[in-house]
Amino acid sequence: MGIFNIIKGEFIDVIEWVDDTTDTLVFKFPDEDKAVKNGAQLTVRESQVAVLVNEGIIADVYGPGRHELTTSNMPILTKLKSWKYGFESPFKVDIFFVGTKQFVNEKWGTSNPVPMRDQDFGLVRIRAFGIFAFKVDDAGTFLKEVFGTCAS
Repeated sequence: MGIFNIIKGEFIDVIEWVDDTTDTLVFKFPDEDKAVKNGAQLTVRESQVAVLVNEGIIADVYGPGRHELTTSNMPILTKLKSWKYGFESPFKVDIFFVGTKQFVNEKWGTSNPVPMRDQDFGLVRIRAFGIFAFKVDDAGTFLKEVFGTCAS
């Protein structure tokens, strides 16, 4: 690992997610060191929101548009000041992109018939199935209550 690789790792980040699927609900931005640099550019597309989780707590939610992030990570200065952490930045953040479009044609159903007792017919086996649509309105609550800390 040469000096060029160290300096290259200190350039300003461009953070974005282009969804090439039709069914991805949450995407965790793959940032190996999880250190967001000061001035990083966050691009959030229509039908998405970006949620920044700092030290395990939701720090902010960003709607569609381009956002410049102001953080405690000043690229080279942070690297020098973080010597006591083995030159790893102590300021870590996870970035989740949450799809806010409407997810349609979601199927549901019983895998096996459910036995029920009826007054007239005795024991009957009932199956049910259908389709539904949903969308995420509050990404922060969704991450806390449903998605949690899933990595995928």
